[in-house]
Amino acid sequence: MKYFLLLGLGILFLSGWAHAQEEGVGTVEEVTVDVDHGASREGSRTDAEAVSREEEAISPGELSVAQMKEIRERAKNYTFQTEVNRMMKLIINSLYRNKEIFLRELISNGSDALDKIRLLSLTDHNVLESNPDLSIRIKAEPDKRQLHIIDSGIGMTGAELVNNLGTIAKSGTADFLSKMQDVEKGGAQEMNDMIGQFGVGFYSAFLVAERVTVVSKHNDDVQHVWESDANAFSVAADPRGNTLRRGTHITLHLKEEAADYLQPDTIRSLVKKYSQFINFPIHLWASRTETVEEPVEESADADEDAQVEDAAEEKPETKKTEKTVWDWELMNDNKPIWTRKPADVAEDEYTQFYKSLTKDSSPPLAKAHFVAEGEVTFRALLFVPRVQPADSFNRYGTKTDHIKLYVRRVFITDEFNELMPNYLAFIQGIVDSDDLPLNVSRETLQQHKLIKIIKKKLVRKALDMLKKISDEEYEHFWKEYSTNIKLGVMEDPSNRSRLAKLLRFHSSHSDQMTFLSDYVKRMKPNQHHLYYIAGASRAEVEKSPFAERLVKRGYEVLYLTEAVDEYCLSSLPEYEGFKFQNIAKEIFDLEESSSQKERLEAQRVQFEPLTRWLGDKLGAWITRAAVSRRLARSPAALAATAFGWTGNMERLALSNAHQKADDPQRRHHLTQKKMLEINPRHPIIVELLRRVQDDPDSAEALQVANTLYRTAALRSGYILQEGQSVEFADTVESMLQRSLGLSADAMPEDEPEDEAADAEAETEADADAESETLAEDHDEL
Repeated sequence: MKYFLLLGLGILFLSGWAHAQEEGVGTVEEVTVDVDHGASREGSRTDAEAVSREEEAISPGELSVAQMKEIRERAKNYTFQTEVNRMMKLIINSLYRNKEIFLRELISNGSDALDKIRLLSLTDHNVLESNPDLSIRIKAEPDKRQLHIIDSGIGMTGAELVNNLGTIAKSGTADFLSKMQDVEKGGAQEMNDMIGQFGVGFYSAFLVAERVTVVSKHNDDVQHVWESDANAFSVAADPRGNTLRRGTHITLHLKEEAADYLQPDTIRSLVKKYSQFINFPIHLWASRTETVEEPVEESADADEDAQVEDAAEEKPETKKTEKTVWDWELMNDNKPIWTRKPADVAEDEYTQFYKSLTKDSSPPLAKAHFVAEGEVTFRALLFVPRVQPADSFNRYGTKTDHIKLYVRRVFITDEFNELMPNYLAFIQGIVDSDDLPLNVSRETLQQHKLIKIIKKKLVRKALDMLKKISDEEYEHFWKEYSTNIKLGVMEDPSNRSRLAKLLRFHSSHSDQMTFLSDYVKRMKPNQHHLYYIAGASRAEVEKSPFAERLVKRGYEVLYLTEAVDEYCLSSLPEYEGFKFQNIAKEIFDLEESSSQKERLEAQRVQFEPLTRWLGDKLGAWITRAAVSRRLARSPAALAATAFGWTGNMERLALSNAHQKADDPQRRHHLTQKKMLEINPRHPIIVELLRRVQDDPDSAEALQVANTLYRTAALRSGYILQEGQSVEFADTVESMLQRSLGLSADAMPEDEPEDEAADAEAETEADADAESETLAEDHDEL
């Protein structure tokens, strides 16, 4: 009997154990949620508050084995549209140069989905009841090599998952807009700003992921799971139920080489670079270390009576400890101030935004904040940095725009070098348009016409901004950016009149620089030209023979002292109806009275023998000689032909390091003849006329003429060519000798011979010869 009792108890025990095991297996299969949200393994998970926050976090909600089996059984398998397959190959292999843009694209898609649900809520508040929160959340799980991007946007039905993620033609936008025809006027305007919730940018996920899972919940359907390995995809109802409430949860199963995108610092930098101005908050599940005070545990053997007595007198002892806390970190706290009205933005907000945008420690010199409307609508915020980089002109023309292009607050690129011309490349800022269509890579715009329109408006607004700079600040601006403005006059014909208003030059009026508008106000009643002269410095041009008579008669002359100045004004046809005139050139127009004209004509007749003689004797270097209307103190000057080089231009050409060794055009200009102008009131000219009339073949007169030509060339800014400088130096030295009472043929004495040095040299030569002989004998042996 005892034996049977023991046997019965054993059978009951084994039966209970087997049943427990069977239930245990079932329990393992039914595990559906992984509650580990990246918590620290160092002990923070044991903290009740941390665990509570983890439970509040959006969980990836891993599928159990049973649920995965159920999905496989119920899922509908699809093949991608042929165009999608081709497009994905392009994306993965060539189109996207930077893999990091995948995060920009997915965040942008999430933002579009949030825009849609927000727009629907304008006419139907009930659509937000399923989930009032509108945000984007990112969570990385490095140990599983998974990256999660979750939005609480409009979500997708099962059919939309198939249509939107399986074909290119249906991004969802066309269907969405067709259903929104009855939206109120304010909503309709926003509706036009939408793009598809999932466009082709979604497929950039396969740049870094070997497999992508999309879980989506729309208010009008149950939650569905879409999964693909880039070859085919499947869609099935989610056996877990509606865990999302509303929105889309994308899980990227990253490739091994893409593991860096799971690092919090990498995610932060990408969000800051591409998506910091998205309209909706972007959160990252991340940890931080906090210092907290915790009570010190008292020893068990402490005197209980003493503790009771001291309880009312002393506070409990505490200690500071470091604790790891996991929470959602907001990553896009910089608000897009360019979307606000300029009147609502404070000056210090502009300054702080500029500093964060450019990393410049100084405030901007000027700013422009505006909305442009018309064929294309865009918002722009432009800044002028206070200082231009020293190497900016070494990179000039290499297309280094500092304009960041955004579309619907999504950063597209700062390498799109068509928004500003080269001469305005120093301007920094942001352009944000809702109208720009993008191709699959979002790096090349489809309709270049829109970009041309944006560029045209940007340039004009930028020039208006520069024109409004205060007089006090403009002096600083001109020191930094004068060359840019002058290059703009040369390179941008459509904006020359606007750029001309920004030009400043030195002038004979005062020591201060002047605007062209101020010059025009001071012009004489009979003056029809703006006169200028170019040279290496103000001191040089002030003494130019061409400016002598003009300045003496009260005409203002612009002094061009920078290398680019003469090129600039040569390309500027006129200013406010007045043409420019380079007074160093042969063509010269000056209004004179009838008596002045009669006096000039008489001088021409009087000096005709000399001008004809000079033209004959100096014909190798000059086109002709003529009586000058502009010389006052100097005896003569060389004037360039209408299309020839002035002395300043010739100097610049010769100083150019980047030129061909034998440039035919350069050689032509350097050897081009000039016109010799003589001053009929100068004593040298008067005396030379008398000598020529007395003896046209006088050798002394010819020497004076050659010297006169060369001094005129130097005085006019030219460089003596092909041995003329040596001959000129010889002539001057001969004249110096005569002025000192010496013979013009006097030569320096010969150096006396040094006999000791000669003997030493002979000894060294003999020693060298003996060494060579010994070396030759050694070689023969």
